[in-house]
Amino acid sequence: MGYNMSWASFATIETMSSPRFGHKRIGYLAASQGFNQNTDVILLTTNTLKKELRGAVGGGMSGVYEAGLAINCLSNIVTEDLARELLPDLTNLTSHPQPYLRKKALLCLFKLFVKYPQGLRLTFSRVQQCLDDTHPSVISCAVNVITELSDKNPRNYLHLAPAFFQLLTTSSNNWMLIK
Repeated sequence: MGYNMSWASFATIETMSSPRFGHKRIGYLAASQGFNQNTDVILLTTNTLKKELRGAVGGGMSGVYEAGLAINCLSNIVTEDLARELLPDLTNLTSHPQPYLRKKALLCLFKLFVKYPQGLRLTFSRVQQCLDDTHPSVISCAVNVITELSDKNPRNYLHLAPAFFQLLTTSSNNWMLIK
């Protein structure tokens, strides 16, 4: 919005680590809207984001929405240092039992790859595995991430042509056929 929010940075981080979901939601929204690449305290969010991403490890719904908030915030405030630190945790969420988190993690990985290109070499196999997911929306997200990455250097993704052809012939998802 153009207003300086640096005076509220510490209060935002405190609200992000609140035990109440409603407060966390407000804190993550404030961080998404108010933090930028030059925010001094952005590295202090690393442990809070890690805690939320690791809190969703399990088959149930506990921690899923909190991790979703953290992923959304991370995609908006990611820096190279945050990407390096949180890449393993986010990559682990691509195999979470809930498709909600798998989708969000895949889409956020693209933002991390933009800021931290070395992470692509380390974790691209996990993105590629998501092309074989059982949930169609996760497959759509994987296709989206790979097509966006291939805009920069298409030669690196030619080996995926058979997988994309198989998706084209078997998919009934119109968006994926267009993409």
